[in-house]
Amino acid sequence: MPTKKIIVLRFSAMGDVAMVASVLKELIEQNADIEIVMVSRKAFAPFFSTIDRLSFHTIDPKGEHKGFWGLYKLFKALRHYQPYAVADLHDNIRSRVISAFFRLSGTIIKRIDKGRAEKKALTRQNHKQLVQLKPTVERYADVFRALNFKIRLSHQLQNRQTPVPPNAKHWFDVPGVKRIGIAPFAQHIYKVYPLTRMEEVIAALSKLGYEIFIFGGGKKEAETALQWEHKFGRVHNTIGLFSLTEELNLIAHLDVMLSMDSSGMHMASLMGVPVVSIWGPTHPYAGFLGYGQSMDDCIQIDHPNRPNSIYGNKPCLCGVETCMDLIEPEVVIQKIKSKLENG
Repeated sequence: MPTKKIIVLRFSAMGDVAMVASVLKELIEQNADIEIVMVSRKAFAPFFSTIDRLSFHTIDPKGEHKGFWGLYKLFKALRHYQPYAVADLHDNIRSRVISAFFRLSGTIIKRIDKGRAEKKALTRQNHKQLVQLKPTVERYADVFRALNFKIRLSHQLQNRQTPVPPNAKHWFDVPGVKRIGIAPFAQHIYKVYPLTRMEEVIAALSKLGYEIFIFGGGKKEAETALQWEHKFGRVHNTIGLFSLTEELNLIAHLDVMLSMDSSGMHMASLMGVPVVSIWGPTHPYAGFLGYGQSMDDCIQIDHPNRPNSIYGNKPCLCGVETCMDLIEPEVVIQKIKSKLENG
């Protein structure tokens, strides 16, 4: 059977790219006649390393592929794959320029419908339409359906068997202990549960005997995680200690992840780990709930001004106390306990 090569474009953000990996895995499983060339940033390659019939091609938007001529250089390199079609899952200026080059050469192009009007209606202040929008993963899948490939997403978590990173094995010496990942940070501060309240959550979970692993962030976040590690028992900082591949392998051995509306949720989804997520100005109705995750595991308050942001780059409009401040630590603690005890 002849193989059709599909070039897939999605350059950022981290969580969005991780969601692509979940979709491509099922696409490949359901279509024996296709190969994928995934075009994204080098840092995200580990998301796709275990997917059959997939090649990863790096885009370097700040270096080799900067500007119009840089994108033309990338197009010339991608052209050597002789693709049947291009699936633009990003729909930004860069992906449109690359798609235009391919269209001029006669290649089929299909592009994601981001549902911008629906999302605006979901987040506007007046006459808000609080309804569940199409999940982003289904919007990705629609692009391949438009290319006449069959794909039916399972929306089920699939746990991946991976080795524990060598320098983390000492954390897994004691059998039978429940292990919680916590990804308390996010790109936008408005999506972050107040760290003083998160510390209360960590203190209580540590006291209950759970092993806790802090994920995500840079030097500043690592300093906070190390403070928690020194202050409480059974708390381990992972920030800056592992490669992305090792981090994913570590996540695969967790019983649950506690995350903001951020990449931590999507990385856990990719590894088949259930997530309890905390939502502030954003809302899972916008379509960014982690793949295979349950709406029942989303912690959020009801307020007429929620949601007011799709990406979390706008402050809360709930009043003096933000929607994040209105979530009590005990609510988070009890949800985690229930998840661990009842599955």
